[in-house]
Amino acid sequence: MNDFRYRPKDDYIPKANWEELFVLTEHWQSDLEFYQDDLKFLNHLIDKYFIWLTDKKHIDKVRDLEVNLLEITKRCESLLGQTSKHLTHIEEIMSDPFTYDAQKFREEHQLLEDAISDFIKQFRKSRKAAFAITEYVIDSEKLSYLLKD
Repeated sequence: MNDFRYRPKDDYIPKANWEELFVLTEHWQSDLEFYQDDLKFLNHLIDKYFIWLTDKKHIDKVRDLEVNLLEITKRCESLLGQTSKHLTHIEEIMSDPFTYDAQKFREEHQLLEDAISDFIKQFRKSRKAAFAITEYVIDSEKLSYLLKD
């Protein structure tokens, strides 16, 4: 289990009603959409300065970062799809409680939450690395003149 949780207490998922789980899942979806936009910005930032690199060591660092961001972007898109599907399932359960096994659904809900939590940790680490590498490359490649234009 992860230590990062959106829910207020450990027994929230088993005890929450469907409407509360729906609202929680909508928050996850909103957060993931924000992270998706942030990933677009990071990719744009890297693309903007990549063409100016001359040092092979810097090119390799940025290329590794781009590969990492591509993987995270794919994971974000996958989680968005899973979250959207999950919202649909909650809506179906609210309209017909016998559509799904409630216990199994709540277990899936917790697994989705754990996956999102892991994604957020990975995203934050990669975002920090992206800014650190960008700052280092701009300083060491003497690209600061590009920022003034």
